[in-house]
Amino acid sequence: MRTRCLLLSPGLLLATAAPAQSLQPSFKFDFGPGQPAAGYQQVLPTAAYTDATGYGFDFGTTITGVDRGGKDALKSDFVTSPQPFYFSVKLPEGNYNVTVTLGDAKGPSSTFLKAESRRLLLETTATKPDQLITRTFTINVKSRRINDTETVSLKPRELHKLDWDDRLTLEFDGSRPCLAALEITPAPQATTVFLAGNSTVVDQDDEPWAAWGQMLPRFLKPGVAVANHAESGLALGSFLSSKRLAKVLSVMKPGDYLFIEFGHNDQKDKGENDGAWKAYSERLHFFVQETRRKGGIPVIVTSTSRRTFGADGRIENSLGDFPAAARKVAEEEKVALIDLNAMTTKLYEALGVEESKKALVHYPANTYPGQTAPLADNTHFNPYGAYEIAKCVVEGIKANKLGLAKFLRDDTPAFDPAKPDALAAWVWPDSPRSAVTKPDGN
Repeated sequence: MRTRCLLLSPGLLLATAAPAQSLQPSFKFDFGPGQPAAGYQQVLPTAAYTDATGYGFDFGTTITGVDRGGKDALKSDFVTSPQPFYFSVKLPEGNYNVTVTLGDAKGPSSTFLKAESRRLLLETTATKPDQLITRTFTINVKSRRINDTETVSLKPRELHKLDWDDRLTLEFDGSRPCLAALEITPAPQATTVFLAGNSTVVDQDDEPWAAWGQMLPRFLKPGVAVANHAESGLALGSFLSSKRLAKVLSVMKPGDYLFIEFGHNDQKDKGENDGAWKAYSERLHFFVQETRRKGGIPVIVTSTSRRTFGADGRIENSLGDFPAAARKVAEEEKVALIDLNAMTTKLYEALGVEESKKALVHYPANTYPGQTAPLADNTHFNPYGAYEIAKCVVEGIKANKLGLAKFLRDDTPAFDPAKPDALAAWVWPDSPRSAVTKPDGN
């Protein structure tokens, strides 16, 4: 393997010790105006988040409390809102098991749950009167800190992302979300799936942009957390130079995973040693080898196809040799390969020239606030497209017989990208924040 193109030499990323993890606290919250359950902290509708309290409703959302009475103090009251509402808890970096109790003792409820920067946890889940349910998720909270002297170099747009702040934020959507209780406990033994990639992978904060990484948590059982370190506009080289791989390796445990998807932005590197078969391949080897040095399990993911239809109605490859180079590195390193390039090509062709626009950010003017011009982006997905591609990733997990497959949720059906889900059956309540600016990269 040639190394002259690498920004960091093998071993250098591991030279600094991982930071000592802060003591991870536990919380038990009982929501609503009724008598709080024993051992639980009562949360009234007026409990706005402050750094002093370290928990509360966030971003100015308005909440109503309801008390139905009854013997079960935990389930007899709840909070609700006709609009999306946020609840945040200040937490140090780590993985946490988060259990929500949802429902109304005397009425129906319907909840759709996201975390942090719009990570999908729970699709629309309805309850009948007197039916309360609990659901548990393992969620990653990350920090910029690598060690006592180094931090991840964030882009300006990342400085206000919910993924990078000092708290865990839950977003409750749906026609009538009813939150009765919330428990948070540390999950230090949970497996972490780290994601390294670009705008096709990152957790996008704002509607209507989305990527497959933020949809993946929906398909995983408790015991696995997704730590998405991807960012728009990044290539393998800039992921390294911004110290993101160093960050991932500083907190990686043996048995954790690193999914690696790059290519779109690597195409733009035009130096003497750049290109699919030079720097790109060498850096992929480097990512794989450094992951293995930490006892992690690397998975190479080929770049998602762009929506580039030819005159014959078939997708034309716009990524040059980069998908082929990723396949070759995976073969040489004998690591799992998820061929998203092939699967997304099949997906777009199955949808067709016009219908495939509905999987990407194609919207007429004035669909979103401040959007005075049409949006027509053939690289970046909307939530529907990102969800379909996450299903492709799930199929790749199963096809490669990764140990991760045992953590796939039981309600995860088999998926064939040649037979995409009907858009009419797709439900995604928009989050309050939207943006008309295209993410970095193309």
